[in-house]
Order: sequence, then structure tokens, then C-alpha cells
Amino acid sequence: MMRSNTVSRRSALCAFVLATLAACGGSEQAQAPATTAPAAAPGGGTFKIAMIAKSSTNPVFLSARTGAEAAAKEMSAKHGIKVEIAWLTPPTEDGQIQAQRIAQAVNEGASAILVSCSDAGKVTGAIDDAVGRGVPVMTFDSDAPESKRFAFYGVDDVKTGAAVMAELAQQMGGKGKIAILAGNQNAPNLRRRVDGVKEEAKKHPGITIVDTFFHIETPQDAAAEVVRVQNAYPEIQGWAMIGGWPLFTPTLMKDLDPAKVKIVAVDGLPVMLPYVDKGLAPVLLAQPTYLWGHVSVQKIVEKVHLKQDVPVKNDMELVRVSKENLGTWSRQLKDWGFTDVSEEYLKRP
Repeated sequence: MMRSNTVSRRSALCAFVLATLAACGGSEQAQAPATTAPAAAPGGGTFKIAMIAKSSTNPVFLSARTGAEAAAKEMSAKHGIKVEIAWLTPPTEDGQIQAQRIAQAVNEGASAILVSCSDAGKVTGAIDDAVGRGVPVMTFDSDAPESKRFAFYGVDDVKTGAAVMAELAQQMGGKGKIAILAGNQNAPNLRRRVDGVKEEAKKHPGITIVDTFFHIETPQDAAAEVVRVQNAYPEIQGWAMIGGWPLFTPTLMKDLDPAKVKIVAVDGLPVMLPYVDKGLAPVLLAQPTYLWGHVSVQKIVEKVHLKQDVPVKNDMELVRVSKENLGTWSRQLKDWGFTDVSEEYLKRP
């Protein structure tokens, strides 16, 4: 009976997440210019989607790749075509290299391109060139809204930043000094999240923002920046992290005291969950990053191969993760293929 209840809880959560995505897709229909991008040939040709995330060393994008590859298998079986994911993500964030990889995808015969933009200014031209050459482009996570991409899938960044700040203010009792950890200062989605944090902070007069701190988006660099800033400003009592970068390493659990400092961060991968359990990050606002790939591949096949209308804006909803639902979220992550989920957390309600 316990196993049956667990399966039911997993199924219910999956259904809830996917239903929310469908409900929030918006009614605005894509108005991208007509293209001549080839769909998979009826005789068995390959429908190749080039996937260009920000960084191949960032776990959130590796989970997106897993979702994309799972969707490719599902779409292949469902529609009788061979859908293939070509992973062209650079090792570290670099908008110029992303632009080069977009051109590479076109030259190598991609049927469509899926990209998370490190720097919209550097990739917009490449996106427009790809569309002009008959290869449709969709963005996820970080958009290039002025480009000719046909659709975007991701969270509302301003609302995400505001949600982080609102949760942090609650954890701090509405007063104290905080810092914003902001990742790559050239990423448009992160700049909008910072804006959301600052706007929400105005609603909490007891909260003071010390400053916004940018950094290289690796776990080590992010954690080192937090430690550096905390040492320079020991009065900081809270961190609004618009990405979960430093929580991908256990470093901060040794360097920060949860009785003195509280963290609210975006993302909720398995490696981050001990921060919730120990109380240093009592709330994570998780992006279902697996769905970045899974939903986007579905949308691309629908638009390009099946010639269906796809909304321009496809909203992803955040999932609030705390001790209360740590077990439920852990099981969802395992169902999505994550192999590093703690057995301890999987057994919790």
C-alpha cells in the first residue's frame, strides 16, 4: 500500500507540473517568418535538433539535455520519425561561441536549433541568420526577444526575482541586510531577475540591499564569491541567489552559519537539497530544468515537423521546495532520471 501511495504521489506531481505548463502557455501565437526548414523525411531521414545551452559544466543544463533526449525518443516513437539531439553547448559561458555554434548547426544540416542565450546581443544576429537560411530557432531559459526565434520556454524572470526576495524577507522576519548573487552580468534573464529582487525589496522597508555581486557561473567561483563578500560584509544576514550556483558544492555549509545567515535560491537539483535539510537554504524555488529540454523538444517537433501553432511565450512555473516537500520533490527528480538523489530524502513523506 505504501508503494502504491508513493507512485500516486509521483504521478500526481508530474501531472500537476505538466498541467501548469499547459495552462500558462499563453495565447499569443508565434509570428516568426515562414521558413523552409526540412522536417524528417518520410523515408526515415533524421530530424536533428541542435541544442546549445549556456555551459556544459552547469548541472541545470545537463538535466535539460537529459529531458531533451528523453523527449526525442518519445517523439520518434510517437510520430514515426528519427529525432536526434546534437549537443553543441560550449564548456563555459560565451555568447560569441554560442553564435558560432548556431552557424555550425546550420552548416551541419540541423532541422531546428534550441538555445539558451548567454548574451542576447551576441546571438541575435546568428539566430536571425539561421532563420533566414531556413532553420527555425527556439530559445529556453534565457531569451533573445528581439530575434526571429519562433518561441521561448522558461520562467518569468522578474517574477522569479521577486519571489526569491519575498521568500527571503519572510525567512528574515522582514528585516536585515542582504546581498544579491547574480551570476553572469551579460545574461539578460539574470539581469531581469535582479530587477525583480530590487522591486520586491522596496515592499520590505526593513530590508537593506548591500550590493549585487556577479561572478563566473561555476560552483567553485560562485561559492568563493559568497565567502569573499560575507567576509567583507559580515553584517549580511541573507542571500538572494537568483541562481543556485554555489549550492552545487557543499562548501557553504562549512563557511556559513544557518543561525546567522539565510539563503533563498533558484533551482532545486539533488546536490542542493542538503542545504534545505540543514536549514541554511530553507526555501529553494526550483526550475524543473529537465522540462527545459523535454517541453522544448516537443514544441519544436509540433511547430516544425507537424506544422502546428505554438505560443511565442511558454511559461515555466517554479516549484517551492522546503523541508515539508523534500521527499516529494526528491522522488520527482528521480522520476526525471537523476541518479544522485539521496535515498534518505526519497524515503521522506
